[in-house]
Amino acid sequence: MKEKFQLKQTVVTIIADEPEHIECAKQAIRTHRHSLERFIALNPFFRFALEPLEEYVGEPPDIVRRMLIASSAANVGPMAAVAGVIADLAVEAMVDAGALYAIVDNGGDIALASDRDVTVGIYGGSSFKDVGFKIKPTRFLGICTSSATVGPSISFGTADAACVVAETACLADAAASALGNVSTDLQTAFSAIEGISGVFGALLIVEDKLATWGALPPLVHVSLDAACITHA
Repeated sequence: MKEKFQLKQTVVTIIADEPEHIECAKQAIRTHRHSLERFIALNPFFRFALEPLEEYVGEPPDIVRRMLIASSAANVGPMAAVAGVIADLAVEAMVDAGALYAIVDNGGDIALASDRDVTVGIYGGSSFKDVGFKIKPTRFLGICTSSATVGPSISFGTADAACVVAETACLADAAASALGNVSTDLQTAFSAIEGISGVFGALLIVEDKLATWGALPPLVHVSLDAACITHA
């Protein structure tokens, strides 16, 4: 089953075997987004920070705490991890409800737990339009992409796609932002993330060049279906 769900700026595609698992994901998004909004009301600068934050008002809820940890690890602002952490929390809610197959795609930032193979396409708007990952069954994985040319990501680099695979989507999202920010030189760009614990590997596409680093799932040829791209 696949369902698109939108809550304000959050637009996700939720995939599961059972409708109740999709409902669990939607409720988790409502709950955690509300917690984030309340924290931002007390800390309006949180939305615009481009560097890790150490000072803030009030006790951060779980969603904010995760964003702060990931942003500190990747040396980016905490909102760089927002799409990924929402995907994480939604998939965790599905798994807690008994789901063996749970995927949440939050605008190209994906969290998944799956008992079967999953193919994840990489869309960067460049000459590489048929590349994807073949993901083996996994307890949990995050695959996130930042781009300077596609979508609403804030990026200071030139990447068509800066894609990171990590133990969570929250961490992958923050690391993808860090990678995308320094993507001009493919030979040195990966140094921005190679020391981050929990990051497994990354793929970078800039115009007609593709580079990889670390331990990535196998790359496979995919036929891009525009209907599978999650956007508002």
